[in-house]
Amino acid sequence: MKQRFLWLVLTLLLPALGLAAVRLEGVRLWTAPDHTRLVFDIDRPVEHSVFALENPDRLVIDLRDTRLQGDLDTGELSNRQVSGVRYGKRGDGDLRVVLDLWRAVRPKSFLLMPQQQYGHRLVVDLHDRGGDGTPAVAKSIDELGDLRDVVVAVDAGHGGEDPGAIGPRRTREKDVTLAIARRLKAVIDAEPGMRAVLTRDGDYYIPLRKRMAIARQHRADLFVSVHADAFRDKRVHGSSVYVLSRRGASSEAARWLAAQENSADLVGGVSLDDKDGVLASVLLDLSQSATQQASQAAARRIYDHLGRVGKVHGNRVQRAGFVVLKSPDIPSVLVETGFISNPGEERRLTDGAYQKQLAEAILAGVREYFREEPPPGTLLAQQRRRKHVIRPGDTLSEIAERYQVSLSMLREHNRIRGDRIRIGQVLTIPGG
Repeated sequence: MKQRFLWLVLTLLLPALGLAAVRLEGVRLWTAPDHTRLVFDIDRPVEHSVFALENPDRLVIDLRDTRLQGDLDTGELSNRQVSGVRYGKRGDGDLRVVLDLWRAVRPKSFLLMPQQQYGHRLVVDLHDRGGDGTPAVAKSIDELGDLRDVVVAVDAGHGGEDPGAIGPRRTREKDVTLAIARRLKAVIDAEPGMRAVLTRDGDYYIPLRKRMAIARQHRADLFVSVHADAFRDKRVHGSSVYVLSRRGASSEAARWLAAQENSADLVGGVSLDDKDGVLASVLLDLSQSATQQASQAAARRIYDHLGRVGKVHGNRVQRAGFVVLKSPDIPSVLVETGFISNPGEERRLTDGAYQKQLAEAILAGVREYFREEPPPGTLLAQQRRRKHVIRPGDTLSEIAERYQVSLSMLREHNRIRGDRIRIGQVLTIPGG
């Protein structure tokens, strides 16, 4: 953990001190049925800004304190949305990339951490402006470019001036939840094809709706909020799992449809700002229904695995109107890891070994859920299909190792003699 923290500090400070610049190693363009994905290969996370210009339509991408490794090959960076790409250095050491567009677009940008054969990446997605905003549905996962990790937003309850529940030994809920959340992030990050983001990573308070916004900002596939319960009867103990109640969902739907601040947000990948009231209500209802079903599925698996660690309070997943569960487009689960008001459970909740057990139980439930319902475009989705599309640099031995099958079985299953494979070739993985 200390090494990762030092790495993060150096990553942030070195560019600011002028001791090192972000290195841009290349740019790739991918065309999906309804959007374009531009991928910048970089050697570390980069501060960037994206803005549009009109007459003619252009998109400007400024990369702070960035230098090129060699020349940028822009010869094939064009499609139905992009007519050409230009770039140049700026006096302050930044790099500016300009996309000449055939028409105006709605850009979305985000950073991806290293995964498999890829390093750090900046992704800029271009959606047609004025379209229906429907998420990309490609014929093949690989039309979307890089396979991404499943993202789990881990929310440590309370924090800062809000200590949460306080145990008999003055243990504060905010400290327990942060410790468990950090352990949960660690085990999720160690899981191939998955990564976690913390809504908070210190003793400070984040408003409840801001926690939802952080999850949406990171395009989370699942939101898990970690808490420690309390009750007036100190004998009560056990963990529990919650999803949003139907009444809570209804009140949130009304808020989304009425609040000006939500008018341009995405719900299930669809913008509500250009829809009339009836259509917006229908779209929101569909999004909420799918989200609630997914939340219930994830919660049930987490509940089952928590039951193997200790007593589970109640005999099923429970429903409540917690604000952090109200995101209409992100499946959300709240885990009460135990009753901090119970002296015995308070001791366990402060024990590192028990915290790790809880984190691993939650991970087991999350893993089981995503193996059955992997989001499209993710490594887990490809592994579930047990298909592999050959990419530049792939070798049969590396593919066999990645999917944990023998090289001879991989050859035999795909009727391959020797080691010759071609880019774009689809291999079926034995055992799929």
